[in-house]
Amino acid sequence: MTSTRPTLLLVHGAWHQPAVWDRLRVELDVLGYQTRAVDLPTSGPDARGGMPDDADAVRKEIAAIGGPVVVVAHSYGGIPVSEAATGFPDVEHLVYLAAYQLDRGESMFSFHGVPDPAETDGLIPITGDPREAFYGDLSAAEAEVAISQLVDQRLRACVDRVTEPAWRSIPSTYIICANDQAIPVPQQEKMADRATDVRRIESSHSPFLSRPAELAALLDEIVTSRG
Repeated sequence: MTSTRPTLLLVHGAWHQPAVWDRLRVELDVLGYQTRAVDLPTSGPDARGGMPDDADAVRKEIAAIGGPVVVVAHSYGGIPVSEAATGFPDVEHLVYLAAYQLDRGESMFSFHGVPDPAETDGLIPITGDPREAFYGDLSAAEAEVAISQLVDQRLRACVDRVTEPAWRSIPSTYIICANDQAIPVPQQEKMADRATDVRRIESSHSPFLSRPAELAALLDEIVTSRG
């Protein structure tokens, strides 16, 4: 690995934890990449805070790397990444993997046209069947394991709004998951219009579990083709 190769900072989505990236990290290690995974405080058995707290966690990880960084965000993780990465010269590129690439003043709820609830100091349940939404191309046994590892998610994170999105000053790539049932493709494409570049992968919402080697190769292609 060359000294200029960036570290990949992986930011998970709602109801998930850093271990969801483990299969992908193995494949990225084979390709010679160092990786780190952020632990977002609004997701977990002791879920707390809101999106700004998640953004602070991302900032701390970026600062700790102390060298070139490519940030890879999945789903909800795109929101705190957009909030956090502005002003870090070491962040060379942002990758939104079926992620919320939101603009100024947007939240997850506002993007979907959902009004803010009167009370945000609580948890948000998963709507519908998590296997269908998140893990449609995993085997039944693999999906059962993934579902068993889902955790609580703070509602407030879904209503907190982005202030100054990092993708307006940092190049970005949007990866559309073509068989996604959690964020439908038309909604992904709407956000992908904001990115510098757009790629696709023929997967459901969680290719880091179902297609880790293919996703690692795609990320390597994105990193090496920048500029």
